[in-house]
Amino acid sequence: MLRQYELVERVKDYDPDADEALINRAYVFSVQKHGSQKRASGDPYFSHPIEVAGLMTDLKMDVETIITALLHDTVEDTLTTIEEVERLFGPKVAEMVDGVTKLSKIEAQTENERAAENLRKFLLAMSNDLRVLLVKLADRLHNMRTLKFISSADKRKRIARETMDIFAPLAERVGMYEYMREMQMLSFRELEPEAYETICGRLDQIKASGENQVETIAESLKAELAAHGLTAEISGREKHPYSIWRKMAERHVSFEQMTDIIAFRVIVDSIEDCYAALGHIHRKWKMIPGRFKDYISTPKRNGYRSLHTAIIHGQSMRVEIQIRTHEMHRQSEYGLAAHWAYKQGGTRPDGQAGWIRDLIEILDTAQDADELLEHTRMAMYQDRIFAFTPKGALHQLPKGATAIDFAYAVHTNLGNKAVGVLINGRNVPLRTPLANGDIVEILKSEGQEPQTSWLGFVTTGKARAAIRRYVRDKEREETAAMGRVIFDEIAGRLPVKIGKKALKQALERLQMADETELMLAVGKNQISDVALMDALVPGSSSDQAALREFPRQDRAISIKGLTPGVAFQLAECCHPVPGDRIVGLRRQGENIEVHTIDCLNLVSGVDADWIDLSWGGDSDGATARIRAILYNRPGTLADMAGIFSHHKANIVNLKLTNRDQPFHTYESDLEVHDVGHLMQIIMALRASESVARAERI
Repeated sequence: MLRQYELVERVKDYDPDADEALINRAYVFSVQKHGSQKRASGDPYFSHPIEVAGLMTDLKMDVETIITALLHDTVEDTLTTIEEVERLFGPKVAEMVDGVTKLSKIEAQTENERAAENLRKFLLAMSNDLRVLLVKLADRLHNMRTLKFISSADKRKRIARETMDIFAPLAERVGMYEYMREMQMLSFRELEPEAYETICGRLDQIKASGENQVETIAESLKAELAAHGLTAEISGREKHPYSIWRKMAERHVSFEQMTDIIAFRVIVDSIEDCYAALGHIHRKWKMIPGRFKDYISTPKRNGYRSLHTAIIHGQSMRVEIQIRTHEMHRQSEYGLAAHWAYKQGGTRPDGQAGWIRDLIEILDTAQDADELLEHTRMAMYQDRIFAFTPKGALHQLPKGATAIDFAYAVHTNLGNKAVGVLINGRNVPLRTPLANGDIVEILKSEGQEPQTSWLGFVTTGKARAAIRRYVRDKEREETAAMGRVIFDEIAGRLPVKIGKKALKQALERLQMADETELMLAVGKNQISDVALMDALVPGSSSDQAALREFPRQDRAISIKGLTPGVAFQLAECCHPVPGDRIVGLRRQGENIEVHTIDCLNLVSGVDADWIDLSWGGDSDGATARIRAILYNRPGTLADMAGIFSHHKANIVNLKLTNRDQPFHTYESDLEVHDVGHLMQIIMALRASESVARAERI
């Protein structure tokens, strides 16, 4: 913790005319008012405002800002009043302390007002004095540095999420990149501890390998520029873990596939030297296309200026390089704090960030909460989406995010059950992209489940992963249910009743972990009937009588019109079965294909010889394909499987081909006796209340 004299010395170093007595009075006032209050770390509470004041000295802020930092918690956490602060330290300090207090504690009378006040939180910081914003950012940064001392994990995560979603982007928007990077790092460590530890471990391994790539590359850059008469300060570092993790997610690559984890800053004396340095670097090393950005000629909205490029150093090392002047570098680290000149008399500062003045004007002229929501679409966050729940909770999403992304951002279960959405009170499709400031109300139903089609328009990784996980689990559940029906049908052929003991022994013989794994294997047709029967009752498959009622595809089929011994195959496009009118296609060097007479693929047989065929009298058994559209409700899949079992049709394959609420479409390959047997099954399906439609393919 900074001592009183150390704080004063810091201020006097960059402002010799600073009011030393006023700073001393504010320091003592803060210590006295906070008294014996303790922080979660066990330190005296007044250590926090003193450290925040120290951060303000790093930015070389004026005396009023330093005093505001010292007093910023007194009104909220002690019995101090704004009137008392004004009497002792002047109206300007009182106004700034009041502004910081409002950022921390805002009252809302209704749900609509609460949503509006979430917007107002961003704007109040800049409504009267931009220095209030700097104090608030420093306040949050120091709180994040001591976050680990809070015992409640839920509270830590809430604070970290708020920092990641609100304060880090706000720091970036005003150009305070050092604050932004540290906030992101500390939040990332709390929100994704496993990812944080893994990436840090990989970075430590790179450092321990003895390959000092950073120093080697920095020296080569410096030597190249010096050879052309340019003096430059060059510093390099590995990117911080959050930056690496975010790029891994954006590019869908692993850590090993990340090739640009090292970044360098080249600081020169003038703008002319910036462009000269860029030219020399590009002549020496290959530039990576698409990675060059000129933020000097076209600065970012927050005033950030620099040249960005990426090169291939050595054989394959990708390196990012930022080239800027000393003035640009200071501004890039501290943003508006680096170039804002505060004038006497409370004049609002003027500068490059015109977007701030636009927001202040909106706040000053807004008459009520509804008007504020109508006219402020988070102009300072144009590269992000900030949307609100009806209760005013704020959620940050990437541009292009939809209502489904928002639902999953609120809670995974809400996303899973989403059936509709109201955006600003209007009912719109779930695929509707969100705009900044939208109030989003997700409508849900317990009967709903995620749809595969959602994957075509969601943008966030969380939503995509949740949908895929649910669909995968649902398909696994349905496959296991189908496997259970087929298992029961196979077990019913055996001469003995299958109990738990026999099932346990079968699992051991099949080397399967549990009953679920067995049902999945049966449902996916990964285990034959014979193998399953032998596993349940060894030797039982030799009893062919048990298989008599179930025609097998490998049984000989008699077809009239073919020379005995000639190879043929039943076409998989139309799946002919005994009783169908059939025709053969014969091509040189190929087996004869047997098609139904109405098969659409016969039009492709113009280059083949046609053979008139018919089924022999002893033909019995072939594979047919059925498409059935089932209502999406519990038990319908089991009903369909029961119909197959009742009609003694063996299931060769089952595939879910479409999932379109409220229907599921399945294609089933069945072993049937003949076309009459097949039509009995189709008619039974059509008569079932579980089936919306059934047809032969």
